Amino acid sequence: MLEKIKETSDYLKKLMPSAPATGIILGTGLGNLVTQLTDTTEISYETIPNFPVSTVEGHSGKLIFGKLGGVDVLAMQGRFHYYEGYTMQQVTFPVRVMYELGIRTLLVSNASGGMNPDFEIGDLMIITDHINLFPEHPLRGKNYKELGTRFPDMSEPYSKELIAKAKAIAAKNNIKVVEGVYVGTTGPTFETPAEYRYFHIIGGDAVGMSTVPEVIVANHAGIRVFGMSIITDLGVPGKIVEVTHEEVQEIGNKAQPLMTKIMTELVAGN
Repeated sequence: MLEKIKETSDYLKKLMPSAPATGIILGTGLGNLVTQLTDTTEISYETIPNFPVSTVEGHSGKLIFGKLGGVDVLAMQGRFHYYEGYTMQQVTFPVRVMYELGIRTLLVSNASGGMNPDFEIGDLMIITDHINLFPEHPLRGKNYKELGTRFPDMSEPYSKELIAKAKAIAAKNNIKVVEGVYVGTTGPTFETPAEYRYFHIIGGDAVGMSTVPEVIVANHAGIRVFGMSIITDLGVPGKIVEVTHEEVQEIGNKAQPLMTKIMTELVAGN
């Protein structure tokens, strides 16, 4: 793993136009944030040594160096999921490479199903914590001291400082945000009504099929994290309707300008 991380980072260092300290992982329906990037250098995942290739519709599969709000960033347009058949090490490999490239703050976004009865479709949820229900842990196996400690602390998986800044930005711009706990599951099926109830009972406010593995690995490496979900469907009794991936993307696209505003100001003021 260490050799692969070095090989990939060495390849990218030769192509890097800058030395960003902030990374962004853009999920379903949220890839259009890259339209706000300037001075961009795009690198297709297919050309990067050891990189997986995204197979999900709505995930275009490019690593983009550029500026957001005048600040150098590295954005992943398209992420990898456990349900695609990748191992957790493959899913989180880009985060390892980001750290090697100098990334010390990571912004993650996703589309998720809301279980909190106070949520509405299209809400932006700041992730305050998560519950990991993936059957494989990204840190399972031999631990390399160069990458992090054997038993990482997870008392603050999402930076309280960045959460406070994001809430202030949202208030200043009159953008409604909610807060909650994100439940990470394998997918690729959307949840049954009973599963929605279960996830809410154990403390979840929203559920999705990504994010948690990357956040665990980021914390392992000492990268601070800010996460945000767009609530694209509801698993609340009486509000559950049939949902499709296309609808999730459509709702994500409608809400993403607001999330883009928060993310841009968060990067600029960080």
